[in-house]
Amino acid sequence: MRLAVVGPTYPFRGGIAQYTTLLVRYLRAAGHTTFFYSFTRQYPAWLFPGRSDRDPSSNPLRVECEYILDPINPLTWWRLVRRVRVDRPDLLLLQWWVPYWTPSLTVISSLLKRPPPTNIAIICHNVLPHDGGGVIDRRLTSTVLRRADALIVHSDPDYYRARALAPDVRIVKAFLPTYEPILTETPTATIAHLRTQWGIPEQRRVLLFFGFVRPYKGLEYLIQALAKVCQHLDVHLVVVGEIWGSLAYYQRYAAEFDVAQYITFVNRYVVNEEIPAIFATADVVVLPYISATQSAVVQLAFGASKPVITTHVGGLPEVVQDEVNGLIVPPQDANALAGAIIRYFQEDLGPRFTANLQTAAAERAESWPRLVQIIANLARELQGTT
Repeated sequence: MRLAVVGPTYPFRGGIAQYTTLLVRYLRAAGHTTFFYSFTRQYPAWLFPGRSDRDPSSNPLRVECEYILDPINPLTWWRLVRRVRVDRPDLLLLQWWVPYWTPSLTVISSLLKRPPPTNIAIICHNVLPHDGGGVIDRRLTSTVLRRADALIVHSDPDYYRARALAPDVRIVKAFLPTYEPILTETPTATIAHLRTQWGIPEQRRVLLFFGFVRPYKGLEYLIQALAKVCQHLDVHLVVVGEIWGSLAYYQRYAAEFDVAQYITFVNRYVVNEEIPAIFATADVVVLPYISATQSAVVQLAFGASKPVITTHVGGLPEVVQDEVNGLIVPPQDANALAGAIIRYFQEDLGPRFTANLQTAAAERAESWPRLVQIIANLARELQGTT
């Protein structure tokens, strides 16, 4: 098949850039001729909430691509359309995650639907923003999704959102693939080194909260829960990831619950080489999300054979199996979260959950080939309808 992908890749950072890069890598490995068009810029500096959208990893995920698209420069939209016309893919794969992309993707998809039309599938990383999206967000999202021939989603909640916003478009659900290839990087630190760096006593158990710190991820509830957990267990919480907001806020929050001495904040973007040792240091990963669709952090944790304690939101219960590879609690419930953490250690659930994750490793390894097959099948189906 001749396939084309539009999306972020290196030098841009983050889970979606890693996803798109791995997708192209696996499409090409499967023998598909795959054109990859990426961005010359993602966001204007004033709009991006983090410090930078560039990946500082010394050994980043990279594949061959052509940098064409600037979402705020319409001339590049025309350039991309012309390029797609020349390359003549059987299917064009666009990425969707926030309504910011509505103007560029609406114009691009509309132009590509002029005769001879190009078949378009949109991979929805989030159908709507994590706060649920208001009327304007839903309208903007619907404007783009309705122009596709097919949508690919990674969770049941997003399937139903997409169905409501684009009722006439074919929708395919595929589980979010593993991010294990990132964990093959050579660690830049040892567990002992990290524990010393983070000020964690040798015997103290480690809870890991990993990823960009944003309000919907519910870190406040984990801090509240930690106050209760520390009454029963000797534990330490490590928060690893750039805080999109105020570090001082979370530090004051921790002080208010008298747990500041049990928390280490690593307030920065973590490069790929650091990830294996960070997950190896943790006893369990805790993700107290208030809302979610899916989570690449869960896939990273499972790739490192680390169980996950998380909340019953979005598609997380489809991946984190309660009592099998982790524990699930209601969202925004610090008492339930504390109870799950205490039980995890007091009942020594870690070895059983870890063994289950290791048993499922072969199935996770096939998650990218399965997604590639879904895309190839979709391309063939759409060819038969045009």
